[in-house]
Amino acid sequence: MNDHSTAPEPEFRVRARHTASTVTVYQAYGPEIGPAAARTGRFPTAWKRDRMTWIKPSFLWMMYRCGWGLKEGQETVLAVEITQEGFLWALRNSCLSHYDRALHEDRGAWKRELRRAPARVQWDPERDLRLAPLPYRSLQLGLSGEAAARYADEWIVGIEDVTPLAREVHGLVREGELGRAAGLLPVERPYPPADDVLGHLRR
Repeated sequence: MNDHSTAPEPEFRVRARHTASTVTVYQAYGPEIGPAAARTGRFPTAWKRDRMTWIKPSFLWMMYRCGWGLKEGQETVLAVEITQEGFLWALRNSCLSHYDRALHEDRGAWKRELRRAPARVQWDPERDLRLAPLPYRSLQLGLSGEAAARYADEWIVGIEDVTPLAREVHGLVREGELGRAAGLLPVERPYPPADDVLGHLRR
C-alpha cells in the first residue's frame, strides 16, 4: 500500500512499483486500445505513435486522472511494466513541461530544450484515496517521437488490465472503508535514480 503517514515526503521524488529491472506505470484507454493491449501485451494499431503519451508511476494519480476508470475514453486502466533502462532513458532525455527559473538559464533556453527533448516531465500534486491533493508531487512523464516509439517497441515487459482493482478500491472508498482500500493499493516505494538523472528536473 501507499504509506502517507510516515516521515514527510520531499516535494519532488519518484515513487513507483518497481523491481530490480522494471518500473510499473499506469495509463487509461478506451475500448479500442485498452483491452487489446492487455490481451496481447502490446499496443494495437489504433494506438497513435505520433501523439504524446503520458505515463504515470502513481496509481492514485492515475485514478484522479481517469476518475477510477469511469471517464469516457479511459475505461480500461492499464499497469504497464517497462524496463528500468527505458524509464531512465526517458528521464535523462526529458525537459520540464514548464519554465523554472531555478533550472533554466532563461525562457529561450527552456523552449529550445523543450523542442529538442523527446520526453517531458510534469510534477503534479500526489493524491490520497479520496483523490484530494497532497503536499508533495507525483511524476508524470510524457513521451513523443523517439521516446514513444521506444516505449511501444522496446521497453514494455508486460501489460495488465487493473480496471477491476480500480473498481474495488473505489467501492471501498465510497463505503468509507479507507483502511481496506489502502491495503489493496500497489506498493509504491521511493525510486532512487541518481541525481544526474533528475537534477535537471527538480529543485
